[in-house]
Amino acid sequence: MLLDWISLFLRWFHVIAGVAWIGASFYFIWLDNNLRTPPDWKKQKGIKGDLWAVHGGGFYEIAKYEYGPEAMPEKLHWFKWEAYTTWISGFLLLSLVYYHGASIYLIDNAVMELTPTEAIIRGLGLIFGGLFVYEAACRSPLSKYPQIFGIAFLIMLMAASYLATHWFSGRGAFMHVGALVGTIMAGNVFFKIMPAQRLMVDAVANKKQVDPSWGLGAKLRSVHNNYLTLPLLFIMISNHYPMTYQHPNAWLVLMAIGVVSAWIRHYFNLKHIGISRPSILITGAIGMVLIAGWVSRPITPDPDLVSTQPPVPAIALNEQQQQVFDVMQTHCANCHSAKPTDEIFVVAPLGLMFDTWQQIQQRAAVIHRRAVITKDMPMMNKTAMTDADRQVIADWFDVTSKQ
Repeated sequence: MLLDWISLFLRWFHVIAGVAWIGASFYFIWLDNNLRTPPDWKKQKGIKGDLWAVHGGGFYEIAKYEYGPEAMPEKLHWFKWEAYTTWISGFLLLSLVYYHGASIYLIDNAVMELTPTEAIIRGLGLIFGGLFVYEAACRSPLSKYPQIFGIAFLIMLMAASYLATHWFSGRGAFMHVGALVGTIMAGNVFFKIMPAQRLMVDAVANKKQVDPSWGLGAKLRSVHNNYLTLPLLFIMISNHYPMTYQHPNAWLVLMAIGVVSAWIRHYFNLKHIGISRPSILITGAIGMVLIAGWVSRPITPDPDLVSTQPPVPAIALNEQQQQVFDVMQTHCANCHSAKPTDEIFVVAPLGLMFDTWQQIQQRAAVIHRRAVITKDMPMMNKTAMTDADRQVIADWFDVTSKQ
Protein backbone atom coordinates (compact mmCIF):
# COMPACT_ATOMS: atom_id res chain seq x y z
CA MET A 1 0.00 0.00 0.00
CA LEU A 2 2.97 2.34 0.57
CA LEU A 3 3.86 2.14 -3.12
CA ASP A 4 0.26 2.91 -4.03
CA TRP A 5 0.34 6.06 -1.89
CA ILE A 6 3.64 7.13 -3.39
CA SER A 7 2.21 6.51 -6.86
CA LEU A 8 -0.90 8.52 -6.00
CA PHE A 9 1.00 11.57 -4.80
CA LEU A 10 3.51 11.40 -7.66
CA ARG A 11 0.70 11.14 -10.23
CA TRP A 12 -1.21 13.98 -8.58
CA PHE A 13 1.84 16.22 -8.47
CA HIS A 14 2.71 15.30 -12.07
CA VAL A 15 -0.74 16.34 -13.27
CA ILE A 16 -0.59 19.63 -11.32
CA ALA A 17 2.87 20.47 -12.69
CA GLY A 18 1.80 19.45 -16.19
CA VAL A 19 -1.27 21.69 -16.06
CA ALA A 20 0.94 24.62 -15.02
CA TRP A 21 3.48 23.92 -17.79
CA ILE A 22 1.01 23.33 -20.61
CA GLY A 23 -1.11 26.25 -19.45
CA ALA A 24 1.93 28.52 -19.56
CA SER A 25 2.84 27.18 -23.02
CA PHE A 26 -0.64 27.83 -24.38
CA TYR A 27 -0.80 31.25 -22.76
CA PHE A 28 2.54 32.56 -24.04
CA ILE A 29 1.96 31.32 -27.59
CA TRP A 30 -1.45 33.03 -27.48
CA LEU A 31 0.10 36.15 -25.95
CA ASP A 32 2.89 36.41 -28.52
CA ASN A 33 0.46 35.91 -31.40
CA ASN A 34 -1.95 38.55 -30.07
CA LEU A 35 0.53 41.38 -29.50
CA ARG A 36 -0.33 44.43 -31.58
CA THR A 37 1.71 47.39 -32.80
CA PRO A 38 1.88 49.85 -29.88
CA PRO A 39 1.39 53.64 -30.07
CA ASP A 40 4.43 55.82 -30.85
CA TRP A 41 5.08 56.79 -27.24
CA LYS A 42 5.50 53.13 -26.37
CA LYS A 43 7.70 52.52 -29.40
CA GLN A 44 10.00 55.27 -28.17
CA LYS A 45 10.43 53.30 -24.94
CA GLY A 46 11.50 50.24 -26.94
CA ILE A 47 8.19 48.34 -26.74
CA LYS A 48 7.69 46.04 -29.72
CA GLY A 49 4.07 45.01 -29.07
CA ASP A 50 1.39 45.37 -26.43
CA LEU A 51 -1.88 43.83 -25.36
CA TRP A 52 -4.77 44.84 -23.12
CA ALA A 53 -6.76 42.16 -21.27
CA VAL A 54 -9.39 41.91 -18.57
CA HIS A 55 -9.46 39.07 -16.06
CA GLY A 56 -10.26 38.53 -12.42
CA GLY A 57 -12.03 41.84 -12.05
CA GLY A 58 -9.18 43.98 -13.36
CA PHE A 59 -7.45 45.31 -16.46
CA TYR A 60 -3.98 44.21 -17.50
CA GLU A 61 -1.54 46.02 -19.80
CA ILE A 62 1.12 43.73 -21.23
CA ALA A 63 4.13 44.90 -23.21
CA LYS A 64 6.93 43.08 -24.99
CA TYR A 65 10.22 44.91 -25.50
CA GLU A 66 12.21 44.82 -28.71
CA TYR A 67 15.49 44.86 -26.79
CA GLY A 68 14.76 44.99 -23.08
CA PRO A 69 13.76 47.38 -20.31
CA GLU A 70 15.88 50.41 -19.52
CA ALA A 71 16.83 48.83 -16.18
CA MET A 72 16.60 45.17 -15.25
CA PRO A 73 13.85 44.69 -12.61
CA GLU A 74 14.77 43.19 -9.25
CA LYS A 75 12.18 40.43 -9.61
CA LEU A 76 12.12 38.61 -12.94
CA HIS A 77 10.04 35.45 -13.19
CA TRP A 78 11.53 32.56 -15.12
CA PHE A 79 9.08 29.99 -16.48
CA LYS A 80 11.25 26.92 -16.07
CA TRP A 81 10.21 24.98 -12.97
CA GLU A 82 6.82 24.18 -14.50
CA ALA A 83 8.71 22.17 -17.13
CA TYR A 84 11.34 20.73 -14.81
CA THR A 85 8.94 19.54 -12.10
CA THR A 86 6.66 18.00 -14.74
CA TRP A 87 9.55 16.00 -16.19
CA ILE A 88 11.05 15.01 -12.83
CA SER A 89 7.72 13.82 -11.39
CA GLY A 90 6.89 12.05 -14.66
CA PHE A 91 10.20 10.21 -14.76
CA LEU A 92 9.85 9.18 -11.10
CA LEU A 93 6.35 7.90 -11.86
CA LEU A 94 7.60 6.02 -14.92
CA SER A 95 10.35 4.46 -12.81
CA LEU A 96 7.97 3.45 -10.03
CA VAL A 97 5.21 1.97 -12.19
CA TYR A 98 6.98 0.68 -15.31
CA TYR A 99 10.52 0.01 -14.08
CA HIS A 100 9.94 -1.13 -10.50
CA GLY A 101 6.91 -3.05 -11.79
CA ALA A 102 8.49 -4.00 -15.13
CA SER A 103 7.36 -7.62 -15.02
CA ILE A 104 3.76 -6.50 -14.47
CA TYR A 105 3.25 -3.38 -16.58
CA LEU A 106 6.16 -3.13 -19.03
CA ILE A 107 6.87 -6.67 -20.17
CA ASP A 108 4.42 -8.65 -22.26
CA ASN A 109 5.86 -12.02 -23.20
CA ALA A 110 3.39 -12.26 -26.08
CA VAL A 111 5.16 -9.25 -27.61
CA MET A 112 8.77 -9.97 -26.63
CA GLU A 113 10.31 -12.03 -23.87
CA LEU A 114 12.52 -9.70 -21.86
CA THR A 115 14.02 -9.65 -18.40
CA PRO A 116 13.21 -6.55 -16.31
CA THR A 117 16.79 -5.30 -16.78
CA GLU A 118 16.61 -5.72 -20.56
CA ALA A 119 13.25 -3.93 -20.71
CA ILE A 120 14.49 -1.01 -18.58
CA ILE A 121 17.64 -0.60 -20.70
CA ARG A 122 15.55 -0.54 -23.88
CA GLY A 123 13.14 1.96 -22.32
CA LEU A 124 15.89 4.34 -21.24
CA GLY A 125 17.64 3.94 -24.58
CA LEU A 126 14.45 4.86 -26.43
CA ILE A 127 13.88 7.98 -24.33
CA PHE A 128 17.38 9.41 -24.19
CA GLY A 129 18.44 8.10 -27.59
CA GLY A 130 15.45 9.86 -29.12
CA LEU A 131 16.33 13.06 -27.26
CA PHE A 132 19.89 12.89 -28.64
CA VAL A 133 18.67 12.43 -32.22
CA TYR A 134 16.19 15.31 -31.89
CA GLU A 135 18.72 17.66 -30.32
CA ALA A 136 21.32 16.81 -32.96
CA ALA A 137 18.78 17.53 -35.70
CA CYS A 138 17.88 20.89 -34.11
CA ARG A 139 21.54 21.90 -34.08
CA SER A 140 22.14 20.76 -37.65
CA PRO A 141 21.46 22.60 -40.95
CA LEU A 142 18.24 20.56 -41.15
CA SER A 143 16.62 22.99 -38.69
CA LYS A 144 16.78 25.73 -41.33
CA TYR A 145 14.17 23.89 -43.40
CA PRO A 146 11.04 23.65 -41.18
CA GLN A 147 8.99 21.39 -43.46
CA ILE A 148 11.80 18.89 -44.01
CA PHE A 149 12.63 19.02 -40.30
CA GLY A 150 8.99 18.34 -39.43
CA ILE A 151 8.87 15.30 -41.72
CA ALA A 152 12.14 13.97 -40.29
CA PHE A 153 10.86 14.47 -36.74
CA LEU A 154 7.64 12.63 -37.60
CA ILE A 155 9.64 9.73 -39.05
CA MET A 156 11.71 9.58 -35.84
CA LEU A 157 8.56 9.41 -33.71
CA MET A 158 7.12 6.73 -36.01
CA ALA A 159 10.28 4.65 -35.58
CA ALA A 160 10.16 5.11 -31.80
CA SER A 161 6.47 4.12 -31.70
CA TYR A 162 7.09 1.05 -33.85
CA LEU A 163 10.00 -0.11 -31.70
CA ALA A 164 8.15 0.53 -28.43
CA THR A 165 5.06 -1.43 -29.49
CA HIS A 166 7.25 -4.33 -30.61
CA TRP A 167 9.25 -4.36 -27.37
CA PHE A 168 6.81 -3.62 -24.57
CA SER A 169 3.23 -4.12 -23.45
CA GLY A 170 0.72 -1.78 -25.11
CA ARG A 171 0.52 0.49 -22.06
CA GLY A 172 4.27 0.47 -21.58
CA ALA A 173 4.86 1.31 -25.24
CA PHE A 174 2.53 4.32 -25.25
CA MET A 175 3.95 5.62 -21.97
CA HIS A 176 7.50 5.39 -23.30
CA VAL A 177 6.65 7.33 -26.44
CA GLY A 178 5.00 9.87 -24.15
CA ALA A 179 8.13 9.94 -21.98
CA LEU A 180 10.22 10.55 -25.10
CA VAL A 181 7.99 13.46 -26.17
CA GLY A 182 7.97 14.90 -22.64
CA THR A 183 11.75 14.59 -22.41
CA ILE A 184 12.16 16.40 -25.74
CA MET A 185 9.86 19.17 -24.51
CA ALA A 186 11.73 19.55 -21.21
CA GLY A 187 15.01 19.35 -23.13
CA ASN A 188 13.88 22.28 -25.28
CA VAL A 189 13.50 24.33 -22.11
CA PHE A 190 16.79 23.16 -20.57
CA PHE A 191 19.05 23.13 -23.65
CA LYS A 192 17.75 26.07 -25.66
CA ILE A 193 15.03 28.26 -24.15
CA MET A 194 16.63 28.93 -20.76
CA PRO A 195 20.21 29.45 -22.09
CA ALA A 196 18.86 31.91 -24.68
CA GLN A 197 16.96 33.80 -22.02
CA ARG A 198 20.04 33.97 -19.78
CA LEU A 199 22.06 35.42 -22.67
CA MET A 200 19.38 38.03 -23.31
CA VAL A 201 19.13 39.02 -19.65
CA ASP A 202 22.92 39.24 -19.32
CA ALA A 203 23.16 41.38 -22.48
CA VAL A 204 20.45 43.79 -21.34
CA ALA A 205 21.86 44.05 -17.82
CA ASN A 206 25.31 44.86 -19.19
CA LYS A 207 24.07 47.11 -22.01
CA LYS A 208 25.37 44.75 -24.71
CA GLN A 209 23.94 43.91 -28.11
CA VAL A 210 21.23 41.24 -28.13
CA ASP A 211 21.64 38.64 -30.84
CA PRO A 212 18.18 38.19 -32.49
CA SER A 213 18.97 34.51 -33.09
CA TRP A 214 18.75 33.84 -29.34
CA GLY A 215 15.10 34.81 -29.14
CA LEU A 216 14.19 33.27 -32.48
CA GLY A 217 15.75 29.94 -31.56
CA ALA A 218 14.03 29.86 -28.18
CA LYS A 219 10.68 30.79 -29.72
CA LEU A 220 11.04 28.00 -32.31
CA ARG A 221 11.54 25.41 -29.56
CA SER A 222 8.50 26.85 -27.74
CA VAL A 223 6.47 26.37 -30.91
CA HIS A 224 7.69 22.75 -31.12
CA ASN A 225 6.50 22.21 -27.54
CA ASN A 226 3.18 23.85 -28.30
CA TYR A 227 2.37 21.42 -31.12
CA LEU A 228 3.43 18.44 -29.01
CA THR A 229 1.12 19.23 -26.08
CA LEU A 230 -2.11 17.67 -27.39
CA PRO A 231 -0.46 14.40 -28.51
CA LEU A 232 1.25 14.20 -25.11
CA LEU A 233 -2.02 14.79 -23.25
CA PHE A 234 -3.61 11.95 -25.22
CA ILE A 235 -0.80 9.59 -24.22
CA MET A 236 -1.22 10.60 -20.56
CA ILE A 237 -4.85 9.41 -20.57
CA SER A 238 -4.46 6.57 -23.07
CA ASN A 239 -3.96 3.89 -20.40
CA HIS A 240 -7.71 4.16 -19.70
CA TYR A 241 -8.53 3.18 -23.30
CA PRO A 242 -7.05 -0.22 -24.18
CA MET A 243 -8.73 -0.25 -27.61
CA THR A 244 -5.92 2.13 -28.67
CA TYR A 245 -2.80 0.54 -27.20
CA GLN A 246 -4.03 -3.05 -27.65
CA HIS A 247 -4.72 -2.63 -31.36
CA PRO A 248 -2.55 -4.89 -33.59
CA ASN A 249 -1.19 -1.72 -35.22
CA ALA A 250 -1.01 0.32 -32.03
CA TRP A 251 1.95 2.34 -33.28
CA LEU A 252 -0.11 3.55 -36.25
CA VAL A 253 -3.02 4.38 -33.95
CA LEU A 254 -0.70 6.45 -31.77
CA MET A 255 0.83 8.29 -34.72
CA ALA A 256 -2.55 8.95 -36.37
CA ILE A 257 -4.05 10.46 -33.21
CA GLY A 258 -0.87 12.45 -32.59
CA VAL A 259 -0.80 13.95 -36.09
CA VAL A 260 -4.50 14.82 -36.10
CA SER A 261 -4.37 16.41 -32.64
CA ALA A 262 -1.33 18.50 -33.64
CA TRP A 263 -3.23 19.54 -36.77
CA ILE A 264 -6.15 20.67 -34.60
CA ARG A 265 -3.72 22.64 -32.43
CA HIS A 266 -2.58 24.39 -35.62
CA TYR A 267 -6.07 25.86 -36.03
CA PHE A 268 -5.87 27.65 -32.68
CA ASN A 269 -2.35 28.93 -33.33
CA LEU A 270 -3.51 30.45 -36.63
CA LYS A 271 -6.59 31.91 -35.00
CA HIS A 272 -4.42 33.72 -32.46
CA ILE A 273 -2.87 35.73 -35.30
CA GLY A 274 -6.22 36.50 -36.89
CA ILE A 275 -6.35 33.69 -39.43
CA SER A 276 -9.53 31.60 -39.23
CA ARG A 277 -9.40 28.23 -40.96
CA PRO A 278 -12.49 26.23 -39.96
CA SER A 279 -11.45 23.63 -42.52
CA ILE A 280 -8.68 22.55 -40.14
CA LEU A 281 -11.16 21.79 -37.36
CA ILE A 282 -13.50 20.05 -39.80
CA THR A 283 -10.78 17.85 -41.29
CA GLY A 284 -9.42 17.20 -37.80
CA ALA A 285 -12.83 16.05 -36.57
CA ILE A 286 -13.26 13.85 -39.67
CA GLY A 287 -9.81 12.41 -39.04
CA MET A 288 -10.69 11.50 -35.45
CA VAL A 289 -13.94 9.86 -36.56
CA LEU A 290 -12.10 7.84 -39.21
CA ILE A 291 -9.51 6.74 -36.64
CA ALA A 292 -12.27 5.70 -34.22
CA GLY A 293 -13.99 3.73 -36.98
CA TRP A 294 -10.77 2.03 -38.01
CA VAL A 295 -9.79 1.10 -34.43
CA SER A 296 -13.30 -0.12 -33.58
CA ARG A 297 -13.62 -2.33 -36.65
CA PRO A 298 -13.71 -6.03 -35.70
CA ILE A 299 -10.48 -7.78 -36.60
CA THR A 300 -10.78 -11.14 -38.31
CA PRO A 301 -7.67 -13.25 -37.74
CA ASP A 302 -5.90 -14.61 -40.78
CA PRO A 303 -6.75 -18.36 -40.84
CA ASP A 304 -3.42 -19.20 -42.50
CA LEU A 305 -1.53 -17.33 -39.80
CA VAL A 306 -3.55 -18.92 -37.00
CA SER A 307 -2.98 -22.40 -38.40
CA THR A 308 0.78 -21.89 -38.40
CA GLN A 309 1.00 -20.62 -34.85
CA PRO A 310 2.18 -23.28 -32.37
CA PRO A 311 -0.34 -24.08 -29.63
CA VAL A 312 0.33 -22.83 -26.13
CA PRO A 313 1.89 -25.77 -24.28
CA ALA A 314 -0.31 -27.21 -21.56
CA ILE A 315 1.03 -26.92 -18.04
CA ALA A 316 0.22 -29.45 -15.35
CA LEU A 317 -1.21 -27.47 -12.44
CA ASN A 318 -1.20 -28.59 -8.85
CA GLU A 319 -4.39 -28.47 -6.81
CA GLN A 320 -3.86 -24.94 -5.50
CA GLN A 321 -2.95 -23.56 -8.93
CA GLN A 322 -6.02 -25.19 -10.47
CA GLN A 323 -8.22 -23.53 -7.85
CA VAL A 324 -6.72 -20.14 -8.68
CA PHE A 325 -7.13 -20.77 -12.41
CA ASP A 326 -10.80 -21.70 -11.92
CA VAL A 327 -11.41 -18.55 -9.83
CA MET A 328 -9.80 -16.38 -12.49
CA GLN A 329 -11.78 -17.95 -15.32
CA THR A 330 -15.03 -17.58 -13.40
CA HIS A 331 -14.61 -14.03 -12.12
CA CYS A 332 -11.96 -12.26 -14.21
CA ALA A 333 -11.53 -13.74 -17.69
CA ASN A 334 -14.89 -12.46 -18.89
CA CYS A 335 -13.18 -9.04 -19.16
CA HIS A 336 -9.48 -9.88 -19.03
CA SER A 337 -9.24 -12.06 -22.09
CA ALA A 338 -8.13 -11.91 -25.70
CA LYS A 339 -11.83 -12.26 -26.52
CA PRO A 340 -13.84 -10.74 -23.64
CA THR A 341 -17.45 -11.89 -23.20
CA ASP A 342 -18.42 -8.91 -21.02
CA GLU A 343 -21.08 -6.66 -22.54
CA ILE A 344 -19.16 -3.47 -21.67
CA PHE A 345 -15.45 -4.29 -21.90
CA VAL A 346 -14.87 -5.54 -25.43
CA VAL A 347 -11.09 -5.08 -25.04
CA ALA A 348 -9.14 -6.37 -22.03
CA PRO A 349 -8.85 -3.51 -19.48
CA LEU A 350 -5.25 -2.30 -19.03
CA GLY A 351 -4.25 -4.94 -21.57
CA LEU A 352 -4.26 -7.64 -18.87
CA MET A 353 -5.31 -11.08 -20.10
CA PHE A 354 -5.79 -14.20 -17.99
CA ASP A 355 -6.53 -16.86 -20.60
CA THR A 356 -3.54 -19.03 -19.71
CA TRP A 357 -1.75 -19.96 -16.51
CA GLN A 358 1.42 -18.27 -17.78
CA GLN A 359 -0.46 -14.95 -18.04
CA ILE A 360 -1.93 -15.35 -14.55
CA GLN A 361 1.44 -16.24 -13.06
CA GLN A 362 3.16 -13.25 -14.70
CA ARG A 363 0.58 -10.83 -13.23
CA ALA A 364 0.42 -12.43 -9.78
CA ALA A 365 1.30 -9.23 -7.91
CA VAL A 366 -1.32 -7.05 -9.57
CA ILE A 367 -3.97 -9.78 -9.23
CA HIS A 368 -3.25 -10.07 -5.52
CA ARG A 369 -3.30 -6.33 -4.96
CA ARG A 370 -6.53 -5.65 -6.86
CA ALA A 371 -8.49 -8.75 -5.83
CA VAL A 372 -7.26 -9.24 -2.26
CA ILE A 373 -5.79 -6.00 -0.89
CA THR A 374 -7.94 -3.24 -2.40
CA LYS A 375 -10.80 -5.59 -3.44
CA ASP A 376 -11.79 -3.21 -6.26
CA MET A 377 -11.72 -6.06 -8.75
CA PRO A 378 -13.85 -7.48 -10.23
CA MET A 379 -15.33 -4.03 -10.94
CA MET A 380 -18.39 -3.49 -8.74
CA ASN A 381 -17.92 -7.20 -7.97
CA LYS A 382 -20.26 -7.88 -10.90
CA THR A 383 -19.22 -11.55 -10.98
CA ALA A 384 -19.88 -11.96 -7.23
CA MET A 385 -16.39 -13.00 -6.15
CA THR A 386 -16.65 -14.24 -2.57
CA ASP A 387 -14.22 -13.79 0.32
CA ALA A 388 -13.41 -17.48 -0.03
CA ASP A 389 -12.43 -16.90 -3.68
CA ARG A 390 -10.20 -14.00 -2.66
CA GLN A 391 -8.60 -16.16 0.04
CA VAL A 392 -7.70 -18.76 -2.60
CA ILE A 393 -5.75 -16.07 -4.45
CA ALA A 394 -4.20 -14.80 -1.20
CA ASP A 395 -2.98 -18.27 -0.16
CA TRP A 396 -1.52 -18.91 -3.62
CA PHE A 397 0.24 -15.54 -3.74
CA ASP A 398 1.71 -16.13 -0.26
CA VAL A 399 3.25 -19.38 -1.49
CA THR A 400 4.40 -17.85 -4.79
CA SER A 401 6.05 -14.82 -3.19
CA LYS A 402 8.16 -17.07 -0.95
CA GLN A 403 9.51 -19.17 -3.80
